[in-house]
Amino acid sequence: MIICGQKIKSINQRYNKKVAQYKKGKPQKYWDDYLAQLTHKRNCQMRDAINKAARFIINYCLNHHIGNIVFGWGQGVKTNSNLGRQNNQNYVQIPTSRLKDRIKGLAESVGIRFIETEEAYTSKSDFLAGDLLFKYGEKPKEYKFSGRRITRGTYKSKFGLICADALGGINCLKKVATQLKISLAEVGRECLTVPKRYNLSCLTKSYRKRCETVLQPV
Repeated sequence: MIICGQKIKSINQRYNKKVAQYKKGKPQKYWDDYLAQLTHKRNCQMRDAINKAARFIINYCLNHHIGNIVFGWGQGVKTNSNLGRQNNQNYVQIPTSRLKDRIKGLAESVGIRFIETEEAYTSKSDFLAGDLLFKYGEKPKEYKFSGRRITRGTYKSKFGLICADALGGINCLKKVATQLKISLAEVGRECLTVPKRYNLSCLTKSYRKRCETVLQPV
């Protein structure tokens, strides 16, 4: 499943647009109470979205008896990010580290195992074709992946078009499958093509109370 991030992107876009309009003709380092108020509101909205996403993920795991969460993480990947002005704004300004810490804290509080893994080449490797996964910097120059990412959310696999986000998720799981002693044999094209999508802005408060019990061993 996928949690839609459009709301977080729109919050960032609206904040940057208002700041740019207000600071037009002013020095780069100009700051006043209005800008401080805008920034505080944006930070509160971000914190709310992160808390909702983390709580939804934990409750989803509890409801479906899932005992492991794997989080793909690239250490320092934002430091020298050069994805262009628009993509940098959409990616670098989203506090993924805070989301990771929030999920980890909630997972540990209910007995769910949290595993962090590096995510090198997870968006390039074709899971359906059995492509290899390498650690960052260890891929041989002559090795070529079977598919490629053609748009932001679409990956052209050897067996057809699939969701790029779902592909990245399953490849993160693939990196630690042996460690967790789990089999990914049942993961096929169908679940990677049409994953269920959840929109945080449409969730009601009831989703927080769907499962309040600690995960029990099966």
